[in-house]
Amino acid sequence: MRGFVPPDPETAVSGYHYAVVYVPRRSRSRFAANCVRVVESAEQALNEADPGSKYYAARVMGPSKSSEGQYIYYLAEWLDE
Repeated sequence: MRGFVPPDPETAVSGYHYAVVYVPRRSRSRFAANCVRVVESAEQALNEADPGSKYYAARVMGPSKSSEGQYIYYLAEWLDE
């Protein structure tokens, strides 16, 4: 995956998570932490997604600190595709 900060293998600060992501356009590959709600499973993410309100189920990696100092998550995959 190009354009992301890889997780530190010696800590558990960031990693892969299932989440519900609020995003106006699905063309984005990274999201501010306040747009991501981490959930326990892929099934839960799919059940809580609401595409009509722009909430989508995804597998994300993060959190990571951007060069602007914000915490962000990177898209690994959309779960409904």
